[in-house]
Amino acid sequence: MGTNEVTEVTQEAVENANEFVRYFQDHIPALIGFGIKVLVALIAFFIGRILIKWARKIVRASLERSEADKGVEQFVDSVLKVGLYILLIFSIAAKLGVDTTSVAALVASGGVAIGLALQGSLSNFAGGVLILLLKPFTVGDYIIEDSNGNEGTVKEIQIFYTKLSTIDNKTIVIPNGMLTNNSLTNATAKDERRLDLKVDISYHADLRKAKDIIENLLKKDDCILKDEEITVFVDELAASAVIIGARAWVKSEDFWPTRWRLLEEIKLTLDARGIEIPYQQVTVHMSQQEQQR
Repeated sequence: MGTNEVTEVTQEAVENANEFVRYFQDHIPALIGFGIKVLVALIAFFIGRILIKWARKIVRASLERSEADKGVEQFVDSVLKVGLYILLIFSIAAKLGVDTTSVAALVASGGVAIGLALQGSLSNFAGGVLILLLKPFTVGDYIIEDSNGNEGTVKEIQIFYTKLSTIDNKTIVIPNGMLTNNSLTNATAKDERRLDLKVDISYHADLRKAKDIIENLLKKDDCILKDEEITVFVDELAASAVIIGARAWVKSEDFWPTRWRLLEEIKLTLDARGIEIPYQQVTVHMSQQEQQR
């Protein structure tokens, strides 16, 4: 490369640098103004977050004083949070010089597409509203979602989802639309729950003695409600056992501990009293000719 070419390249680079400096100097006021707007917007956002938290706290306290359902409190808080943040962001955009009228028109024109895209979310939102109005369950209830077999204690009813806590401390998140469009079982809707037990005994065992043992264990248990009916009966004559059924009533919160305790006590007592509990087995009878082979 010759000396003239090097000189030309150097001059071109200097001219480009000078042009950039002039452009920057000419637009310094605009850049400073935009920077100030961004700074003000950030300050407004952080102040808005504080105000939103304060407003949510006031609303929650008001709902608690009015003794509103816990699910209603959680749902209203979720809706309020989303709505206030949308309003805050829209206000900040307007302060930054964004044409809010154009934005609103754009949102309106895309309403159909947004509605189709959020069809599932809108269904879940409507499901949340129905749950709060019809109250098929409330926070603290133990429910079983029949379609997929999900079950647990209701911990939160949010704007789109309901959270369940399982007995092994897992969290299940179920869309509200699924809970309102499918059948479910609320195991704790009532204060009392019937306890159904089935015990197999051998055909050779003393049936009356076994029934008396089971009935006495039910009557002695502290969690069994004595003012409700206690029934012990022959439920079925099965292929290899006589099935004894037992029914009693307990408080809903005592259902599982009482069931587990009674099954263990019945097994130990029947063993101690010589009542056989059979297990499945296959008996093969061979003819005399087969035995001689």
